[in-house]
Amino acid sequence: GVGYFLNVHEGPQMISHRAYRFPDTEMKAGMITSDEPGLYRPGQWGIRIENLICAVPAGQSEFGNYLKFETLTLCPIDTRCIERPLLSEQELSWLNAYHEEVYRRLAPRVSGAALAWLQARTAAI
Repeated sequence: GVGYFLNVHEGPQMISHRAYRFPDTEMKAGMITSDEPGLYRPGQWGIRIENLICAVPAGQSEFGNYLKFETLTLCPIDTRCIERPLLSEQELSWLNAYHEEVYRRLAPRVSGAALAWLQARTAAI
């Protein structure tokens, strides 16, 4: 689902409360999509973080099988522009956990100046 026909959100899967549910549009394990939270100020500016995510099995219950998302994009988010007091504890926990994962998975692949940069950019805030 990402970029095959040079579109951002390509099907068949759809994630929307407004989407019609059809067997060929439901999210299935192994499907890749993008997560693009953003903030837009009309007539001023906008900012968006975009990660690719993969649907993976998350277990089952009496209500059915569930999926969760595994982040595929491993790039630090620039925290130099974040005003820490504006983050909720949940947002801060998510950001720090994301950076821990980025560091854990990338650190073994780099050394020297690249490792120092990665460590600085993924430090908890």
